[in-house]
Amino acid sequence: MATADRANGQCGGEDRAMKIYITSIFVEDQAKAQAFYCGKLGFEVKHDVPLGGHRWLTLVSKDQPDGPELLLEPSDHPAVKPYTQALVADGIPAHSFQVEDLDAECQALKERGVVFVQEPMDAGPVRMAVFDDSCGNLIQLIQTVGPGGV
Repeated sequence: MATADRANGQCGGEDRAMKIYITSIFVEDQAKAQAFYCGKLGFEVKHDVPLGGHRWLTLVSKDQPDGPELLLEPSDHPAVKPYTQALVADGIPAHSFQVEDLDAECQALKERGVVFVQEPMDAGPVRMAVFDDSCGNLIQLIQTVGPGGV
């Protein structure tokens, strides 16, 4: 990577590109999380492989079936519960999902029973809102609205 690229905040090699393949979110109950993320948010199951008492359960956006996968990761590890509880207590979202029309999406999700802990608000080049996924996490929704948006 060229020195000028580092100075401009860019990272990565010039001849290769790393992509996000899977990102995980800790959930207390995989079946409940699948029902929420698929039934209320509209994600689709990509992989559902039994693994002992759990499953390798990944979801994708209907608009990006070959895009990044969200792994519904069992929260059995002893460090997970204090970590996720601290994030929720401090109002920190575990993940952020992008939508085209934040107000319309929030209204549609509310009609499906999703509980918002932060109503839509402006935050510079984005509008954002935060909801409780009912599985132990807060999730942020983002809509880009101006220059410099994500």
